Amino acid sequence: MSRDNDSAPEPTIFSAVLTPHRSLSHKGFFALMLVAGGASLVMGTTFLLAGAWPVFGFCGLDVLLLYLAFKVSYRRARAYEQVTVTPSELTVRQVSHRGRISEWTLNPVWVRLDRDVHAEFGVERLFLVSHGRRLSIASFLGAKEKESFALALSTALGAARRGPTRTVFE
Repeated sequence: MSRDNDSAPEPTIFSAVLTPHRSLSHKGFFALMLVAGGASLVMGTTFLLAGAWPVFGFCGLDVLLLYLAFKVSYRRARAYEQVTVTPSELTVRQVSHRGRISEWTLNPVWVRLDRDVHAEFGVERLFLVSHGRRLSIASFLGAKEKESFALALSTALGAARRGPTRTVFE
């Protein structure tokens, strides 16, 4: 049962979850490892038959290093940022690939979106600026994605500054 003085949850004006882009799927990774392993095995066997047996071990080492590099890349892809705008607050939640959570809650009326723009490459960095402090956001997005995100977030911040609107039916 709801009481008269209970406040209803605020409507969400904007919500986005930003994740790092990984162009190689797990199937693609498996195929790449098969091709790299097969090529390394053929090349290593050729050197082994030619009498250069130490090269065989190094051929396996490069496949192992390639595997470890992709595993690190996939582990770092677990990081994400969640940005939510309501009429009274802007919440930024950053979760690292290790699971460490950092969360900031700001008043959208006092927040300004700042961009570092390079003439050739486009938007390089995005910052939320409030009371002289800067918070870097969307760091793992590309330039075009940052521009699109900045436009959507600016629109949401503008809507939050205007305040709630009421619809009147007559």
